[in-house]
Amino acid sequence: MAKEALERIGQLYAVEEEARDFSIEARRALRAEKSLPVLNGLHEWLVGARAKTANGGASAKAIDYLLRRWASYVRYAHTGHLPIDNNAVENCVRPVALGKKNWLFAGSERAGKRAAAIQSLLGTAKLNGLNPEAWLRNTLEKLPTWPNRRIDELLPFAPGAIEKLRQG
Repeated sequence: MAKEALERIGQLYAVEEEARDFSIEARRALRAEKSLPVLNGLHEWLVGARAKTANGGASAKAIDYLLRRWASYVRYAHTGHLPIDNNAVENCVRPVALGKKNWLFAGSERAGKRAAAIQSLLGTAKLNGLNPEAWLRNTLEKLPTWPNRRIDELLPFAPGAIEKLRQG
């Protein structure tokens, strides 16, 4: 059953590879043509497989989980701008997850919250195409004389705030 599911999911990723450099509209059209039929077939196959699977087992739980979230799972295929998965976010939070045992010893709960806030800002900078180290250096240099009423301009997602730091 797992092999069949992975083969079907592999077909979806093959479409994404084909559409990698497409415009949003071209990607949406390709997904409508190629991904939606695969997803419809996957849904039918899952419903059939679930009918043949005993309740309570790992396979039944996995199928039930996906079928309950089917509308969310297929949403990307109706658009050209949504990614097929959340790998970019997962990759961004991986350092936090890997380091969480080390951060148990941040000194205090308050220090731990500060570390989490800094990690969030660095991850946001990276997701917005900034070099996180350069963004942080630039922000820390400006911070002592920066007016409090304009502090939002220093955030890594502020429109045009730090264009010179864009990774290129």
